[in-house]
This record gives sequence, C-alpha cells and structure tokens, in this order.
Amino acid sequence: MNNISFIQTHLQLPEVAAKNIEAALQLLAEDCTIPFIARYRKDKTGNLDEVVLEKIAKFKKQYDELMKRKESILASIAEQGQLHPELKAKIENSFDSSELEDLYLPYKKKKKTKADIARENGLEPLAKIIMAQNTDDIEYLASKYLNKNVVNEDEALQGARDIIAEWINENLFVRKQLRRQFQRQAVITTKVVKGKDTDENAQKFTQYFDWSEPLSKAPSHRLLAMLRAEAEGYIKFSVTLDKDEALQRVEEAIIKRDNDTTPHLKLAIKDSYKRLLEPAISNETLQEAKQKADAKAIAVFAENLRQLLLASPLGEKRVLAIDPGFRTGCKVVCLDEKGDLLYNETIYPHAPQHETAMAMKKIKSMVNAYNIEAISIGNGTASRETEFFIKKIAFDKPVQVFVVSEAGASVYSASKIAREEFPNYDVTVRGSVSIGRRLCDPLAELVKIDPKSIGVGQYQHDVDQVKLKEELDNTVIRCVNAVGININTASKSLLSYVSGIGEKMAENIVKFRSENGPFQDRNQLKKVPRLGDKAFQQAAAFIRIKDGKNPLDNSAVHPESYKVVEKMANDLGIQVGELIANKAKIAQIKPEQYVNDTVGILGVKDILKELEKPGLDPRKAAKVFEFDPNVKTLHDLRSGMILPGIVNNITAFGCFVDLGIKESGLVHISQLKDGFVSDVNEVVKMHQHVQVKVLEVDEVRKRIQLTMVL
Repeated sequence: MNNISFIQTHLQLPEVAAKNIEAALQLLAEDCTIPFIARYRKDKTGNLDEVVLEKIAKFKKQYDELMKRKESILASIAEQGQLHPELKAKIENSFDSSELEDLYLPYKKKKKTKADIARENGLEPLAKIIMAQNTDDIEYLASKYLNKNVVNEDEALQGARDIIAEWINENLFVRKQLRRQFQRQAVITTKVVKGKDTDENAQKFTQYFDWSEPLSKAPSHRLLAMLRAEAEGYIKFSVTLDKDEALQRVEEAIIKRDNDTTPHLKLAIKDSYKRLLEPAISNETLQEAKQKADAKAIAVFAENLRQLLLASPLGEKRVLAIDPGFRTGCKVVCLDEKGDLLYNETIYPHAPQHETAMAMKKIKSMVNAYNIEAISIGNGTASRETEFFIKKIAFDKPVQVFVVSEAGASVYSASKIAREEFPNYDVTVRGSVSIGRRLCDPLAELVKIDPKSIGVGQYQHDVDQVKLKEELDNTVIRCVNAVGININTASKSLLSYVSGIGEKMAENIVKFRSENGPFQDRNQLKKVPRLGDKAFQQAAAFIRIKDGKNPLDNSAVHPESYKVVEKMANDLGIQVGELIANKAKIAQIKPEQYVNDTVGILGVKDILKELEKPGLDPRKAAKVFEFDPNVKTLHDLRSGMILPGIVNNITAFGCFVDLGIKESGLVHISQLKDGFVSDVNEVVKMHQHVQVKVLEVDEVRKRIQLTMVL
C-alpha cells in the first residue's frame, strides 16, 4: 500500500480521487500552505477544502511515521537474527499500528520474565509438548526435565505453563479476537476511593462514585470526566470484560483436543489472561477510547474557537472600554479607530466609594473629548452594575453600549505581547484595552491570547495537548486567512497567522512598516527582509491594502491573476477600477475565455465572485444585546422565568448561556429543541442571542438548568 492508497483508505471520502490527493501532496511538498492550496489551487486539487487538505496532511504524517516504525522493527528483529522471509513479509504488508506491535511483541526487548527463567531451566521443550496436545502422560514427561533448578514435576509443569502463557499473549489471532471483544463489550466500572465521598472537591464527581456502563456507549465528555476524577484521586476506574466469556474465546483458539494436557493449557490461559492479556488490551482499549474522546472534545473546542474568532466585529470605531470592578474601581480607556490608546482613567461609581455623580461626569466628558462612538463593558465582576450606570448617563449623541466577554483579557494583559504593546502601562490598563479592541475586531485581538485561556473548551486540560494545540492553531489560521487582514494595521500576532508568514516574518513586516510607512501596494512585501518569492506567493492574496495604488490589492484576487483581470477589463473597454463591484459588466464575462496555465475554470469563477464584492468581510455586523434588567444575581432567578441570553460555550452535551450574572446556565442537548439533536452546533452558535426558560436553580451548587423549548 503506497501513501496515496493509505490516505484514501483513512479519508473514507470516495469522491476524493487519487489524483487530487497526489496533487495536494505535491503542493504540500512544495511548501504551499493549506489556505493557499484551498483557495488558489482548486483546479489542481479538485476543489478540496481546508478540512480535507488538513486530513490529507495528517494521514501522510501517519503513513510516514508507520513506515519509520516498520524500518525500526525490521532492523531490531534482523539484529537479533530472527527476521525470516515470512515475518518480514507480514511486517511489510501490515498498515495497522496495533497489528505491527503485535508482530513485534515476541522480539521486543523486555525485563526478564517468568518464561525467560523457565527457558533457562530447560523447560521450553516441555512447553512445546503440552502445546502440541498429543500426550496423555504429561506427569511422566515432566519428570524428564528435572534438574538442580527444577526439583519436582509441579515446578517443571509450572515453568512450562509460564512459557505457554507468554506464547498465548503473543498470539496474533488471540490478541485480535480479544481486542475486538474489548472494543464491543468492555464495561467501565468506577468506585469511590474510601474516605473521599465526603471531600468537598469530590462532590462534582458524585455520579461516578458507583458507576457502570459499556465503554462503547460512554459519551466523550463522561469518559473524560471519569478519567479526571480518577486522576484527582476520587475514584478507581477499570475497563473489564466478562472474564468467563473472554477465557472461553481464548480456549477455543488454543485448545484443540481434550487430553492430559488440557488442564495445564487452561491454567496457562487463565494466567496469560489475568497477568498479560487483560491488563495490556484493557489499557490499549481505554487509550483508544480516550483518543476518540480527545478528538471529540478538541473538535468541540475548535468549533467554539472558530465561531468566537469570526464573531461580529463593530469595525473601525472610537471606543470607550471599561473593565468593571467594585473596590478597585472601573478601569476606563479611550481608543481611536485603529485601537490605539488615547487616554485612561479609573472611576469609582460603585460601592464602597459610590462616586457615581463624579464618574458620570468623567464618562460623559471622555465620550465628548474623544468622539466616542461605542462603549465596551467587560462581563466580569460588577458588569451588570456598570452597564446600568452607563445607561443612566444622558449623552449628547447616540452611543451604543455593548457587554463583551473578557475571558482571557487578564492573560493577555500579563503577556509578553501586551508588555511590548504597552510597556508604560500596568495590567489593568492593558486588560481594558483588550476589552475595547475585541469589540471592534474579535479576531485581531483574540489571536494574541492562548486559545486555551479563552474559556470555550470542554476538558481542554485533560486532552492530548499536542493535538489540541495543532487543531487550535489550524483553526486560527483558517479564520485569519478566511477574513484577510489589513497589513497596515495588523499586529505582529495577527500577521504571524497569515499564510506563508510566521512569527519572524511578521516581526520583519511590522518593523518595515514602522520604518517606511504604510504599504502602498502588495509588491512592497518583496522588499521586506527575508520575504522571498515563495512567501510572497503564499501570503500576498490574504493581505489587504486599503486605498492603495492598485484596487485589486484590497481584494482576495491573487497577484498572479492580476493580468487575467486586466484582460477582462480591457476586453470590456474599461479600467480595472471600473470593473470592480460592477455586476452588470461582470455578468458579461465568460469564465472559460480566461482560463490559462496558472488559473483554471474554478479559479476564474472565484475571481469573478471576488470582483463582485471585493474584500467582503465574511463576518456579520455586531448587534447590541440587553439582558433582563431585573436579573442581577443568582438569587433573582425563579423557575419558569423566560430570559434573553447569549451562548458563551458549547459542549458535546449542550450549551452554556450567559444571563448577565456571574453563573452561566446549562441548556442540555435534550432541551435545545423539540425532537432529537445529534450535534449541538446544528441548533446554536457561539454568541448567538437566545431566549431561554429557567427550569431549576440550585443555589448551593450554583447551577442553573435552562431550556430553549419554550
């Protein structure tokens, strides 16, 4: 099986042809980025999207790792002088990692085993006789293998059984059968650790103090919750099979006759299962289930992050941002259209100071002095009180008021990025700036924060951290390149996610921009130190230059296609600028007339779509939202209340809704709508405005149960 066949098998997408996979691999080998391939090489790949391309890259990596592992195994067995042609062929023809490890198991270097000691005592011939199952006088035969280390027949037979137990453990058919049985029939059982049932921190895991269910039926979030409870020492966790059924399966595979050897084989099978097979395959099955649970949790997190990054931007507006607080006051900053800090101050409108009148006067003065168009309030402590305070102010002009998530703002404020941006200001000012900027452009601001700190994940600290980072990074890259970035205002953090750029190049671009002024056209990118032709090819179309020399520089049309657009305009007898957004003229163009060696029919059609709406931001405009003014704390909630809310986290089992108080409420997947729901994202999205009904309020555990079935 070559790499193309391997990828096709694992992709499980019949519509993806081998030639498309080959083209994608070729482009990846040429250091093309996935966003670039997905957008500008559609004709070569058969219009494969970013998700499929990422999978192709992942399976190619898996294939390469598998081949490397094969080489290592073959070399190890050859070194031992055990590599016979049949074994070599089996290893070379295996493309299943579990099977590959099973083949290697007998040759793997391990600590001295019971079987090794029995072999040293000359008992392997006796073990072979028992396995052959052709004798009815095994006691007599055992007597022939006595020596100074084996003093009686019982010891001889025990040693032979130790060897047989190891052979059974290394039997490919037995392992495959048991593996399949574990995957289908294994049961999770949990028991509370003695004395931990009264531990206050263990109460969130009470349902797992005595729990049992088939592993194959356990949802990903429940499995991860149980594993966390075990890791924290509150429960004992096991994955088991019906022992009698498992032993019967092994006996059917090993025992061929009923004679004097049978009792010894049964003893060896029990020993092999208890000591070797069950622990290994149980752990392997659990790890496999954990990997699937990780994948599910990572997918949920990545989708939440995608929605959060593509949340509605307010746009280039002058914003007054407030990080609310009681005792320490509210930190206020004023930002210009580009998000630059103009002014900062602290006001004390709430208890214990109650300087409300003075605070109102200051806010009104700042709104007028800095021509503020919108106010952004963080949703943490004192958020509702600050919102009510702001709405009491009689401004001289309309000012929109937004409450935004401040999750991760404190992480950003203490980060190296924030220190570099605002070396002369403390963390409180930096945090307020982040709250203001994420209203204007969530994508540009959130890329500065470790995605795990944004607070939209599900068991993100329990999953494979390498895979989590890889998936979240891919999500950020997809979002940044889907939107496109203004190269003259983008931060180093945002630029680093642009196709073909990276962290060092982003630094060089920012430095070049500060030394030479704003970019006037895309070709100037080539003057940036170390930004060569390849990087330019990958990056150019994902950056935007507003009011530049070439109108196409503010679009997603790639510079390699500018001549195509110029020809279109020339054929119509107009300038390129007159063609942009001119639907009537664009409708006259026949795509097939402009296909060339670089741009195929799909590429030309994309160009025409882009010309209709150049540089269109795929994100929706921000909308003002108001919580119920009568609900300020958990104590104000009553069953049956219908309230407005904002979805602020999505999990596999439902979604959490911000009601404007400290605690978010849970809408279980069964309460999202009438009828069965298989995927929460089919019904709700991050930051969606929803109406919910309160089902139950548990003030002790601070839990709110909600429904969207009104």
